[in-house]
Amino acid sequence: MFAQIIRGKVSDPSTVRPVVDRWMKELGPTAEGWLGSTSGITDDNEVFVLVRFESEEAARANSDRPEQGAWWAEMEKVFDGEPTFQDSNNVIVPSAGAPATAGFVQVMEGQSSDPDRSVQLMYSSRDARVAHRPDILGSITVLHGEGKFTMVIYFESEAAAREGESKPVPAALQAQMQEMQSLSVGQPNFLDLKTPWLDSPR
Repeated sequence: MFAQIIRGKVSDPSTVRPVVDRWMKELGPTAEGWLGSTSGITDDNEVFVLVRFESEEAARANSDRPEQGAWWAEMEKVFDGEPTFQDSNNVIVPSAGAPATAGFVQVMEGQSSDPDRSVQLMYSSRDARVAHRPDILGSITVLHGEGKFTMVIYFESEAAAREGESKPVPAALQAQMQEMQSLSVGQPNFLDLKTPWLDSPR
């Protein structure tokens, strides 16, 4: 699987969704290998977009389409300055969960001194984690170089997420949480998408 993350500031958030909707209506149905997109705008007007394709080849083929180039020229105008791009072929999507129904999405950007071990810890003890945080509907983890990662977490609602994060960690998960914290390099950065746009092929 291949993922591309796009980020950038906008002055007028209302201009973003109409352009995205046009892609979904006019280009999405013929975008071979497109698996879905998660996007939204933070309270300080930062756009976050995660687009997934079956492969990097499929993503490149889509980018090379003339209609894609014309659409991007329109999309580019909504940003203040140049948006940033991150590409990755290392994407983890657990089979369980129902993220398409999420009412709130949180993006966590972090770095680990041992990314393989961190990923293992993230997805271990699934039964205990589900019992502790039923508000979490699913997640997607995109791994970058140097141990850096972007984790997109899907919640029932912001209220449920805030309530869940305030709960004490059960004994069954404390060891894993402590080890994950010990592997963390610096402090993670969080982006809140309070009105997420969850799009997928029809």
